[in-house]
Amino acid sequence: MDKSSKISNEKIAFVCIHNKRRSVMAESFARSFGLNAYSAGVEKTEEIDEKIVEVMTELGLKVKERPETILELTKKIGNIDILVTMGCIGSCPIVPAKKYIAWNIKDPAGKKIEVYRKIRDEIKIKVEELLKSEIY
Repeated sequence: MDKSSKISNEKIAFVCIHNKRRSVMAESFARSFGLNAYSAGVEKTEEIDEKIVEVMTELGLKVKERPETILELTKKIGNIDILVTMGCIGSCPIVPAKKYIAWNIKDPAGKKIEVYRKIRDEIKIKVEELLKSEIY
């Protein structure tokens, strides 16, 4: 199996506290690169941050319509191959996965749109680096 086939088969989940900002952006980028990507949160929340929709739309990318908890996600998709936490230090989930990666990305909540763009661009780079890495 070549690397590209293996990548598309691996289930990767990006997880943060609420699944309304950082993890949602990471999932969107990963899907745009052809990965079998998902996102979830530790705590339940009702909607995706409007600024996330705005900054991702600027790049022509869509985001999921509603947040999910990690419990909801694992019930839906089963096992996770790679779990990437987005900076939920102290609240990160303990979910069985083959590999774990911890990213320390600041939450842009309540900040100006420029901060959202900066975080978006940081996440894009991290997802690209993940894709190029030997993690797969």
